[in-house]
Amino acid sequence: MGARIAWAGRIISVQPRIVLMRSFDERSHSYLGYVLRLDGTIGGEDRHFLIAIGKAAHAKHQFRLGDTVSGTGEPVVNPDMETADLYKVSTLRLLDRAIAPPPAPPPWVGVPPDLKTYRGRGHRRLNMRTYETKCQACLWGCRMPVEMVIDQWRPEVRRYRFETFCYGPKSCPFYAAGAARKAPGRKGMVYEELDWVDEEATRHRGDDE
Repeated sequence: MGARIAWAGRIISVQPRIVLMRSFDERSHSYLGYVLRLDGTIGGEDRHFLIAIGKAAHAKHQFRLGDTVSGTGEPVVNPDMETADLYKVSTLRLLDRAIAPPPAPPPWVGVPPDLKTYRGRGHRRLNMRTYETKCQACLWGCRMPVEMVIDQWRPEVRRYRFETFCYGPKSCPFYAAGAARKAPGRKGMVYEELDWVDEEATRHRGDDE
């Protein structure tokens, strides 16, 4: 077990913790829990930071914007596969509950739903710059670690990156898709994930759902 680091702060966003696996034109997701973005103190340093928590912890506390929380956690061992600074959280405490009503969306900043809801809604690609400037506080935004298998005959050869996605209403005025995503394959082949993939993933939802 690694050295544990104490942290505490005010929540400035809660988003799903999801890992995306790509193998050329195939993809799958692992729904792991949630990521708390906080403004506070981590290891004695004052700054913004991210904490990974499990779905059970979120179900218990129903975290939301403005809550004050504390705990301890371990530094992430593989930063290619996590967006958070710390995970394996323990002594998690809700110190103060936000009582102010959330502002009108967008962004949506209430209590995020369970992970089954995210899976059922499906996502659309989200421009990275738009995510950084408009969507970091939104419960429908997600920055995912992406693990890519380049050659199915050599599964040990992998690459890593981060991609941003939106699970929110298709009518959101902040939304911008950005360029189509490309996935590398064997012998220099490249798969381009075009708009129809997002359309298919979210066609069961109306514009305002």
